[in-house]
Amino acid sequence: STTFHGRHNPFKFIIFVTNTIITATMKTPESVLKKQATQAKIATMAKEKSVAAKQKKAADKKLFLANAEKYAAEYAAAEQAEIDNRRQAKAQGGFYVPAQPKVALVIRIRGTIGVSPKAKKVMQLFRLRQIHNATLVKLNEATIRMLRLIEPYVTYGIPTRATIEKLIYKRGFGKLNKQRVPIADNSVIQEGLGKHGINCCADLVHELVTVGPHFKEANNFLWPFKLSSPLGGFSRKTKLLHYLEGGEAGDRAEEINKLVKKMI
Repeated sequence: STTFHGRHNPFKFIIFVTNTIITATMKTPESVLKKQATQAKIATMAKEKSVAAKQKKAADKKLFLANAEKYAAEYAAAEQAEIDNRRQAKAQGGFYVPAQPKVALVIRIRGTIGVSPKAKKVMQLFRLRQIHNATLVKLNEATIRMLRLIEPYVTYGIPTRATIEKLIYKRGFGKLNKQRVPIADNSVIQEGLGKHGINCCADLVHELVTVGPHFKEANNFLWPFKLSSPLGGFSRKTKLLHYLEGGEAGDRAEEINKLVKKMI
Protein backbone atom coordinates (compact mmCIF):
# COMPACT_ATOMS: atom_id res chain seq x y z
CA SER A 1 0.00 0.00 0.00
CA THR A 2 1.16 3.60 -0.77
CA THR A 3 0.22 6.70 1.27
CA PHE A 4 0.99 10.39 0.23
CA HIS A 5 1.49 13.10 2.83
CA GLY A 6 1.89 16.24 0.72
CA ARG A 7 -1.06 18.45 1.71
CA HIS A 8 0.88 20.86 3.97
CA ASN A 9 4.27 20.74 2.18
CA PRO A 10 4.06 21.14 -1.64
CA PHE A 11 7.80 20.51 -2.08
CA LYS A 12 8.13 17.33 -0.07
CA PHE A 13 6.20 14.12 0.10
CA ILE A 14 6.89 10.68 1.58
CA ILE A 15 6.13 7.39 -0.13
CA PHE A 16 5.65 4.32 2.07
CA VAL A 17 6.40 1.12 0.20
CA THR A 18 6.05 -1.85 2.53
CA ASN A 19 8.68 -1.15 5.22
CA THR A 20 10.96 1.16 3.15
CA ILE A 21 10.76 5.00 3.44
CA ILE A 22 11.72 7.00 0.29
CA THR A 23 12.08 10.78 0.62
CA ALA A 24 11.73 12.92 -2.56
CA THR A 25 12.27 16.72 -2.72
CA MET A 26 10.85 18.94 -5.49
CA LYS A 27 13.14 21.51 -7.19
CA THR A 28 12.77 25.15 -5.96
CA PRO A 29 11.11 27.32 -8.64
CA GLU A 30 13.38 29.66 -10.65
CA SER A 31 11.38 32.75 -9.66
CA VAL A 32 11.95 32.04 -5.93
CA LEU A 33 15.71 31.58 -6.50
CA LYS A 34 15.88 34.87 -8.42
CA LYS A 35 13.99 36.71 -5.70
CA GLN A 36 16.29 35.31 -3.00
CA ALA A 37 19.39 36.32 -5.00
CA THR A 38 18.02 39.85 -5.53
CA GLN A 39 17.19 40.25 -1.84
CA ALA A 40 20.66 39.04 -0.84
CA LYS A 41 22.26 41.50 -3.29
CA ILE A 42 20.15 44.41 -1.94
CA ALA A 43 21.05 43.48 1.67
CA THR A 44 24.78 43.35 0.79
CA MET A 45 24.63 46.74 -0.97
CA ALA A 46 22.76 48.30 1.97
CA LYS A 47 25.34 46.94 4.42
CA GLU A 48 28.24 48.26 2.30
CA LYS A 49 26.55 51.66 2.02
CA SER A 50 25.98 51.77 5.78
CA VAL A 51 29.64 50.94 6.52
CA ALA A 52 30.84 53.57 4.00
CA ALA A 53 28.51 56.20 5.52
CA LYS A 54 29.82 55.44 9.03
CA GLN A 55 33.42 55.73 7.88
CA LYS A 56 32.71 59.02 6.07
CA LYS A 57 30.92 60.40 9.12
CA ALA A 58 33.89 59.56 11.38
CA ALA A 59 36.37 61.11 8.91
CA ASP A 60 34.20 64.23 8.51
CA LYS A 61 33.90 64.63 12.28
CA LYS A 62 37.67 64.50 12.64
CA LEU A 63 38.13 67.09 9.86
CA PHE A 64 35.44 69.42 11.25
CA LEU A 65 36.98 69.36 14.74
CA ALA A 66 40.41 70.14 13.27
CA ASN A 67 38.93 73.05 11.28
CA ALA A 68 37.14 74.41 14.36
CA GLU A 69 40.38 74.30 16.39
CA LYS A 70 42.28 76.03 13.56
CA TYR A 71 39.69 78.82 13.34
CA ALA A 72 39.61 79.24 17.14
CA ALA A 73 43.41 79.72 17.14
CA GLU A 74 43.08 82.21 14.26
CA TYR A 75 40.40 84.25 16.10
CA ALA A 76 42.45 84.24 19.32
CA ALA A 77 45.58 85.39 17.44
CA ALA A 78 43.64 88.23 15.76
CA GLU A 79 42.20 89.40 19.11
CA GLN A 80 45.63 89.27 20.76
CA ALA A 81 47.19 91.22 17.87
CA GLU A 82 44.54 93.92 18.29
CA ILE A 83 45.24 94.16 22.05
CA ASP A 84 49.01 94.36 21.40
CA ASN A 85 48.55 97.10 18.79
CA ARG A 86 46.35 99.09 21.15
CA ARG A 87 48.89 98.82 23.97
CA GLN A 88 51.75 99.74 21.67
CA ALA A 89 49.92 102.82 20.38
CA LYS A 90 49.13 103.91 23.95
CA ALA A 91 52.78 103.44 25.04
CA GLN A 92 53.91 105.65 22.15
CA GLY A 93 51.34 108.32 23.02
CA GLY A 94 49.19 107.65 19.95
CA PHE A 95 45.84 106.07 19.16
CA TYR A 96 45.08 102.71 17.60
CA VAL A 97 42.52 102.83 14.79
CA PRO A 98 40.99 99.36 14.20
CA ALA A 99 40.30 98.11 10.69
CA GLN A 100 37.02 99.05 9.05
CA PRO A 101 34.27 96.43 9.53
CA LYS A 102 33.67 94.19 6.52
CA VAL A 103 30.15 92.94 7.19
CA ALA A 104 26.93 94.39 8.64
CA LEU A 105 23.77 92.78 9.98
CA VAL A 106 20.62 94.50 8.68
CA ILE A 107 17.21 94.01 10.35
CA ARG A 108 13.96 95.31 8.86
CA ILE A 109 11.85 97.00 11.54
CA ARG A 110 9.01 98.51 9.48
CA GLY A 111 6.35 96.98 7.26
CA THR A 112 5.39 97.75 3.67
CA ILE A 113 3.11 100.76 4.21
CA GLY A 114 4.54 104.06 2.99
CA VAL A 115 7.76 102.60 1.59
CA SER A 116 9.09 104.47 -1.46
CA PRO A 117 9.67 102.41 -4.63
CA LYS A 118 13.44 102.96 -4.52
CA ALA A 119 13.69 101.88 -0.87
CA LYS A 120 11.47 98.87 -1.61
CA LYS A 121 13.81 97.82 -4.44
CA VAL A 122 16.90 98.14 -2.21
CA MET A 123 15.24 96.02 0.49
CA GLN A 124 14.39 93.39 -2.12
CA LEU A 125 18.07 93.33 -3.15
CA PHE A 126 19.01 92.83 0.50
CA ARG A 127 16.30 90.08 0.74
CA LEU A 128 14.45 91.99 3.48
CA ARG A 129 10.91 91.24 2.26
CA GLN A 130 9.26 90.86 5.68
CA ILE A 131 9.32 92.74 8.97
CA HIS A 132 11.96 91.40 11.42
CA ASN A 133 13.89 89.69 8.62
CA ALA A 134 17.67 89.94 9.02
CA THR A 135 20.50 89.44 6.51
CA LEU A 136 24.26 89.91 6.39
CA VAL A 137 25.57 92.54 3.95
CA LYS A 138 29.15 92.96 2.74
CA LEU A 139 30.17 96.56 3.36
CA ASN A 140 31.54 98.62 0.48
CA GLU A 141 30.85 102.07 -0.94
CA ALA A 142 27.78 100.94 -2.90
CA THR A 143 26.12 98.99 -0.06
CA ILE A 144 26.78 101.79 2.47
CA ARG A 145 24.94 104.24 0.15
CA MET A 146 22.08 101.75 -0.19
CA LEU A 147 21.88 101.32 3.60
CA ARG A 148 21.61 105.09 4.05
CA LEU A 149 18.75 105.12 1.54
CA ILE A 150 16.70 102.62 3.58
CA GLU A 151 17.70 103.85 7.07
CA PRO A 152 14.12 104.82 8.11
CA TYR A 153 12.93 101.21 7.56
CA VAL A 154 15.84 99.18 8.96
CA THR A 155 18.37 99.08 11.75
CA TYR A 156 21.88 97.76 11.19
CA GLY A 157 25.25 97.41 12.86
CA ILE A 158 28.41 95.38 13.19
CA PRO A 159 27.74 91.82 14.41
CA THR A 160 30.25 89.93 16.53
CA ARG A 161 31.31 86.39 15.68
CA ALA A 162 29.23 85.12 18.63
CA THR A 163 26.12 86.84 17.21
CA ILE A 164 26.61 85.29 13.74
CA GLU A 165 27.14 81.86 15.33
CA LYS A 166 24.00 82.24 17.45
CA LEU A 167 21.90 83.28 14.43
CA ILE A 168 23.05 80.24 12.42
CA TYR A 169 22.63 77.77 15.30
CA LYS A 170 19.24 79.07 16.47
CA ARG A 171 17.62 80.60 13.36
CA GLY A 172 19.70 79.10 10.54
CA PHE A 173 17.96 77.76 7.43
CA GLY A 174 19.69 76.85 4.20
CA LYS A 175 18.51 76.97 0.61
CA LEU A 176 18.56 73.56 -1.09
CA ASN A 177 16.76 73.13 -4.44
CA LYS A 178 14.96 76.44 -3.73
CA GLN A 179 13.57 74.93 -0.51
CA ARG A 180 13.98 76.32 3.03
CA VAL A 181 15.79 73.57 4.92
CA PRO A 182 16.74 73.85 8.63
CA ILE A 183 20.47 73.54 9.33
CA ALA A 184 20.03 70.58 11.69
CA ASP A 185 23.46 69.10 10.94
CA ASN A 186 26.56 69.68 8.80
CA SER A 187 25.25 67.53 5.93
CA VAL A 188 22.92 70.40 4.90
CA ILE A 189 25.86 72.82 4.64
CA GLN A 190 27.98 70.16 2.90
CA GLU A 191 25.30 69.57 0.29
CA GLY A 192 24.76 73.26 -0.42
CA LEU A 193 28.33 74.63 -0.16
CA GLY A 194 30.63 71.59 -0.31
CA LYS A 195 31.84 72.55 -3.82
CA HIS A 196 33.20 75.82 -2.36
CA GLY A 197 35.11 74.05 0.43
CA ILE A 198 32.53 74.95 3.12
CA ASN A 199 31.51 71.69 4.78
CA CYS A 200 30.52 72.48 8.36
CA CYS A 201 29.13 75.22 10.58
CA ALA A 202 32.64 76.36 11.61
CA ASP A 203 33.58 76.79 7.92
CA LEU A 204 30.39 78.77 7.25
CA VAL A 205 30.87 81.10 10.25
CA HIS A 206 34.53 81.66 9.31
CA GLU A 207 33.61 82.52 5.72
CA LEU A 208 30.98 85.06 6.87
CA VAL A 209 33.06 86.64 9.66
CA THR A 210 36.22 87.06 7.58
CA VAL A 211 34.30 87.87 4.34
CA GLY A 212 36.19 85.17 2.47
CA PRO A 213 36.30 84.57 -1.30
CA HIS A 214 33.00 82.63 -1.24
CA PHE A 215 31.10 85.07 1.02
CA LYS A 216 28.46 85.71 -1.67
CA GLU A 217 27.70 82.00 -2.15
CA ALA A 218 27.67 81.36 1.63
CA ASN A 219 25.38 84.35 2.28
CA ASN A 220 23.00 83.40 -0.54
CA PHE A 221 22.84 79.84 0.78
CA LEU A 222 21.51 81.16 4.10
CA TRP A 223 17.80 81.95 4.09
CA PRO A 224 17.05 85.41 5.59
CA PHE A 225 16.89 85.03 9.38
CA LYS A 226 13.31 85.31 10.65
CA LEU A 227 13.58 86.99 14.05
CA SER A 228 10.90 87.56 16.68
CA SER A 229 9.66 90.91 17.92
CA PRO A 230 12.18 92.10 20.54
CA LEU A 231 11.56 91.37 24.20
CA GLY A 232 9.62 94.41 25.42
CA GLY A 233 8.85 95.51 21.84
CA PHE A 234 9.66 98.74 20.01
CA SER A 235 8.29 102.05 21.27
CA ARG A 236 5.65 103.54 18.94
CA LYS A 237 6.96 107.03 19.64
CA THR A 238 10.62 106.31 18.94
CA LYS A 239 10.42 103.59 16.28
CA LEU A 240 10.47 106.11 13.43
CA LEU A 241 13.36 108.15 14.87
CA HIS A 242 17.03 107.52 14.17
CA TYR A 243 18.99 105.58 16.77
CA LEU A 244 21.16 108.62 17.51
CA GLU A 245 17.98 110.60 18.32
CA GLY A 246 16.80 107.97 20.77
CA GLY A 247 14.88 105.94 18.19
CA GLU A 248 15.29 102.48 16.70
CA ALA A 249 16.13 102.99 13.00
CA GLY A 250 19.51 103.47 11.36
CA ASP A 251 23.08 102.58 12.26
CA ARG A 252 23.64 101.37 15.82
CA ALA A 253 27.19 99.95 15.36
CA GLU A 254 28.03 97.27 18.02
CA GLU A 255 24.72 97.84 19.82
CA ILE A 256 23.04 95.67 17.16
CA ASN A 257 24.26 92.61 19.13
CA LYS A 258 22.11 93.57 22.14
CA LEU A 259 19.04 93.93 19.91
CA VAL A 260 19.66 90.54 18.24
CA LYS A 261 19.92 88.92 21.66
CA LYS A 262 16.39 90.20 22.41
CA MET A 263 15.02 89.04 19.04
CA ILE A 264 16.45 85.48 18.80
